[in-house]
Amino acid sequence: MSAAMDELLETLDLTHLEDNVFRGRSPQAGWQRVFGGQVIGQALIAAQRTVASDRFVHSIHCYFLRPGNPNVPIDYHVDTLRNGMSFTTRRVVAHQDEKPIFAMSASFQIEEDGLQHYMPQPLNIPMPEDLAGEKALVEQIKDSLPEHVRKYWGRERPVELRPVSLKHYMSKDPLPPLQDMWLRTTGDVPDSRVVQAAVLGYLSDMTLLDTALFAHGRSIFDSDLQVASLDHSMWFHRPNKLDDWLLYSQDSPNSSGARGFTRGSLYARDGSLVASVAQEGLIRQVKPKI
Repeated sequence: MSAAMDELLETLDLTHLEDNVFRGRSPQAGWQRVFGGQVIGQALIAAQRTVASDRFVHSIHCYFLRPGNPNVPIDYHVDTLRNGMSFTTRRVVAHQDEKPIFAMSASFQIEEDGLQHYMPQPLNIPMPEDLAGEKALVEQIKDSLPEHVRKYWGRERPVELRPVSLKHYMSKDPLPPLQDMWLRTTGDVPDSRVVQAAVLGYLSDMTLLDTALFAHGRSIFDSDLQVASLDHSMWFHRPNKLDDWLLYSQDSPNSSGARGFTRGSLYARDGSLVASVAQEGLIRQVKPKI
């Protein structure tokens, strides 16, 4: 278990304050704002704690309302919208300093059998073992990276990333807005579908907005861009123990109105589709700081 993974699991273990109210805290990693995936994971844990144990999340729809302050606790208020025979629906609003910073609707379902199919993963994707690890990756491209980007890649994190292509990280040329990325946790995930879904929600927010910038030869680290997640939807198709690599296949069909839209599909190593993601983010050009 890496220290970063241990810290993530502690971050997802919310404190119960009162009926349908839970408190989460953020790791002190030096970030200026709370990582969106953390809030998704914590909100999902809060909602699940108000749901019967035989029902598991199948979809979430989220809005990021304000930047989260990592130095201030986050209180998650859960509203009971519906307790049906098969489906349960919850609404979660996260607050800091009595102001809402995040809102999520989540739907849970009992286990049911039914028709099954899924679109196959992209062809000719190399296996993660055939790709460079993060340390080797940074060593390969460090001369083309600004210092703050090298520090970002050099930090210990709960998720390891192995991009299939390095072109987007080494070039300023416009490239197709497509990305395939292998990822896995850097420690064991508990044998709990609740925690596994929360961790999957956490990692689903990684690298998505990067893909929307590829068509413009830009990066989220560019000083003249303001980049932030606006909304995030996710559908959980099949349970996964997160004990192996996942392929995150992404594309960005559109950028307009200072927003970028990105889609993602998370596949298990055997090619089965674990989850689907859609996100729109702010991509606003600003005057660089002098």
